[in-house]
Amino acid sequence: MAGEVGGGFSTRRLEMIPLRVEHAAEMAEVLADPALHRFIGGEPATPEALRARYARLAAGSPEPGVGWLNWVIRLRDDRRLVGTVQATVQGAEGAEGAEGARSAEVAWVVGTPWQGRGIATEAACGLVRRLAAHRIRPVVAHIHPDHAASAAVAAAAGLAPTAEWHDGEVRWRFAPTG
Repeated sequence: MAGEVGGGFSTRRLEMIPLRVEHAAEMAEVLADPALHRFIGGEPATPEALRARYARLAAGSPEPGVGWLNWVIRLRDDRRLVGTVQATVQGAEGAEGAEGARSAEVAWVVGTPWQGRGIATEAACGLVRRLAAHRIRPVVAHIHPDHAASAAVAAAAGLAPTAEWHDGEVRWRFAPTG
């Protein structure tokens, strides 16, 4: 399922590189600010914990018909990792042509020092375009109702809030026609 959709891709300023265990040490620094966990819970992970997590993610979902697609975000000019984007794709392989045959839940995080520069918006927009180009729809995100910055990113990526809630978060949805 990951195949072509899960390969690397880029936007004007960013490269989205498939997540590897080797990214853990640098990403531990990127994600070290406890403020990043205000809306999602938890606390910053150590490099060792991230290595273990990234190994599980790289191994793929154990659930048939589910693909875990994870990328690190690298600033093209600085060659520096600054965050992640991810998509959990559900649905039958090869069923891209049928509306609703594959769907994705997406998320993003950008380290505190790089926030406010449009990086999350650019990365999320690139991810949603990539999924839509592969006829994966709907694309959904779950956003804490008080997380205005993440809501702004979702809106810029073409997602709109729904009346649905999941674990205290609003479900946002992108489902292009055609």
